Parts: sequence; structure tokens; C-alpha cells
Amino acid sequence: MSDQHSFETLAIHAGNTADPLTGAVVPPIYQVSTYKQDGVGGLRGGYEYSRSANPTRTALEENLAALEGGRRGLAFASGLAAEDCLLRTLLTPGDHVVIPNDAYGGTFRLFAKVASRWGVEFSVADTSDVAAVRAALTPRTKAIWVETPSNPLLGITDIAAVAQVAHDAGARLVVDNTFASPYLQQPLALGADAVVHSTTKYMGGHSDVVGGALVVSDPELAEELAYHQNAMGAVAGPFDAWLVLRGIKTLAVRMDRHTENATKVADLLTRHPKVSQVLYPGLPEHPGHEVAAKQMKAFGGMVSFRVAGGEEAAVEVCNRAKLFTLGESLGGVESLLEHPGRMTHASAAGSPLEVPADLVRLSVGIENGDDLIADLTQALG
Repeated sequence: MSDQHSFETLAIHAGNTADPLTGAVVPPIYQVSTYKQDGVGGLRGGYEYSRSANPTRTALEENLAALEGGRRGLAFASGLAAEDCLLRTLLTPGDHVVIPNDAYGGTFRLFAKVASRWGVEFSVADTSDVAAVRAALTPRTKAIWVETPSNPLLGITDIAAVAQVAHDAGARLVVDNTFASPYLQQPLALGADAVVHSTTKYMGGHSDVVGGALVVSDPELAEELAYHQNAMGAVAGPFDAWLVLRGIKTLAVRMDRHTENATKVADLLTRHPKVSQVLYPGLPEHPGHEVAAKQMKAFGGMVSFRVAGGEEAAVEVCNRAKLFTLGESLGGVESLLEHPGRMTHASAAGSPLEVPADLVRLSVGIENGDDLIADLTQALG
């Protein structure tokens, strides 16, 4: 399919060719491990074993590449599996990475507890400050890793500016685009070298699948990643790939509603006396608002806020919510809330990535916005 089509059209059609045997408009779930070969070394359609390639996963990977404007997409069993593959492809012992001072706790754990034991070093920097990123570089820096918007403080990094810093230093820029999704932001077009997704979140969109993805434009890097994907084996299964592919078809309309509802929620929170700070890039007072407006189509469905009464008051807000479900993860059609310090970011406790104890993170769903406002109002008391 031509990449000249609109995002909404690509989301529905890229990789989704009609089944040649039956004409089925939805790609089949090829729940198969191995394939009959046409003679020794004669692979039918290039398939031999589903760790190496599977037609359902191929459909998803083609779709992912089209949506991010990349040359190749790769689908994994989880977002962290995708990150691990990328790190082990880009880095060798002794290399250095600059990571953000606000990031998913699992990403920090991967660097601090896994990659560091393999000899990879890292420094923490405020990636919203280009000068701070530049100052964190060393002669051994091979990658700069950013999340924008970040998790859970909704910080914004200027992708184009940090890409220039990375490339001037001979390093690559990795952007975790999970919070924005490719509908709202396309990092490769802004200079990033690799895009990471937890497809569990907005791409899948229905809290019924775990998956991850990488998308790149450089053909040599694409081949190296594909080699490691096969060699390490943490690939997306066919049913999981099918679920993500199905979810992507409604990504655009869902993100529009997520953003609409999140804007209403942020407005309520800024006026509530029991809220001391609201973190949402759509607010004009957000320090990254202008950069976000420049590189994003809209501001997304994630909102975080700090409760004036402190940690215990924040926990009580989480416990009193009814329509907002208390749970980890994000990006589903249903609204979720959590206490990052005790839940998703507990692994960052005591580190430079430790989050405020009075913080509540919201994943604003696509329910009726007035119902969500009413629930937050009663939860805040």
C-alpha cells in the first residue's frame, strides 16, 4: 500500500491484504509452528518456522512500519522484549547510554539491573533540557533514550533537537512513542533512529494483549534487529499479533476521544482545591507545551496530578475511584488510575527516577467524559 495514504487509511489497510484463498478481508491467524517446504531449502513464501517469521506477524509488522513511516517494523512478545532486543543489537560491553530522569520503571530496571551486569553504562539526564543531554554524553555514548511524553510525569523532549545532539556525537536516538502513538507523533520523521512501543497500550487498545514493537528506517539496522529478533526469540505470537492488528484499525478514532476526555479531566483537576499540580502537555502552563504542540498532532490521553494532602491522600483517591479502575498499564478503552510510586515505578525507588509519593497517574479512556469527571470529583472528596 502506498505510504501517501492518510494515517487512518493505512491503519486499516497496510499489511491487511485479503486472503488469496478465501478472500477474507481480515488476515487469518496462522496458529502454526512449521511450514511444508518445496524441496530442501525451498521456502514457500519465505516461511519455515514461526519464530523466524509468521504470516500474521508479518501483516502486523508491515502495518507498524507504515504507520511510523519506517522501513521495517518488528513485533515482540512485550515492550520490554523489544527494548532488550534493541539494546543488545546497538550496544556492546563498555558502551554508554543517556537515559531520561523520568521513564517507565521497567525500562529503568532493564538498564540498572540487567544491561549494567552486561557491562553497559548509563547516565541519567533531564531530556527536556538539550544542554543537559549534551552534558551527559561521554566518548562511549552509543545511544540516547527518551520517552516523550514521559511516564509518569508527562515530560516533553524536543525530538529533533536531541536527534541532532545524538548524531553530532555519533550516537543513535531511541524514542519510546508508547504514550503518543504514531497517530499523534512520528519520531522517525523528526530524526529518531528507532521507535519503541509497548503495543499492549494504545496500539492494542483493549487491555487484552501484551506486545511490543520496534520500527526503524535504516536498512542495515533493520537487518541487524531482525537477526537478533530471531536469534533471541521473544517474538509476538500469531494470536497476539492479530489482536494488535485489530486494535490498530481504530487507533485514530480512539486517540481523538482519549485526547478529548483527557483535556476535560485536566481542566477539572487544575481547578480542584485538593490538587497541587496537574501534569498534562496540553495545558498552556506545562513547560513542554510549545514543543509538544510543534511535534504532536494532539496531547494524548495520559494525565498525572499531585494530591495536596500527600502520599496517603493520593492512595485514598486511588481507592475511592469507581469508574476509573485501579490497575497498572494504560491505553485501553477503559479509564485506569494508579499510584506510580507503589505500583508501576516501585523499581525506581531510591534512584534519580523516583517519582513523587503524592502522584496519581490517569489513563483516560473513551467513556463519557462527564461520567469520568463525576467519578474523579467524588474520589477527590
